[in-house]
Amino acid sequence: MTDSPRTETTPLPPLHVEHVEYDDPRAREMRARMDAEMTAVYSVGRDPDEPAEKAAARDAALTVHPENVRATVLVVDSEGAAVGHAVLYDRAGEWEVKRVMVDGTRRGRGIGRLIMAELEAIGRAGGARRLILQTGDRQPDAVALYEKVGWTPIPVYEPYVTTIPQSICFERVLD
Repeated sequence: MTDSPRTETTPLPPLHVEHVEYDDPRAREMRARMDAEMTAVYSVGRDPDEPAEKAAARDAALTVHPENVRATVLVVDSEGAAVGHAVLYDRAGEWEVKRVMVDGTRRGRGIGRLIMAELEAIGRAGGARRLILQTGDRQPDAVALYEKVGWTPIPVYEPYVTTIPQSICFERVLD
């Protein structure tokens, strides 16, 4: 018996959420893929004469320090492959969502919604009043996801005000 090709009506294998350590190999691989994708998106049109200090400040604002990670979440398929990733981060007492990534071949299938719901559940369980996040102005799909799942736009917050002022920021007040 041969495997039949997947069609639009063939159900996807079940997905589940795993809480993992920040250095889990699947999480590291998802972040590396995200870095490559974001580099490609944001390198277009970047000022080649950008001062090194400005680039370093931007990179520092985007850096995740493992000791400040509250939770790392993966969405995993039935074969154990990570197809979604996100981190909850302690940014000066705020619960910040960082590094949200859905595998490019799996987008549009509810994985992002699953990730965001899990992050909200973790925040509620941990006593967070709200979650915040920053995304880029060249990521309309991310913006659409956050709006669809009920996040509210907020002013750009530090450290992004000075390093990436064109950021788009959101909050989710937790019940």
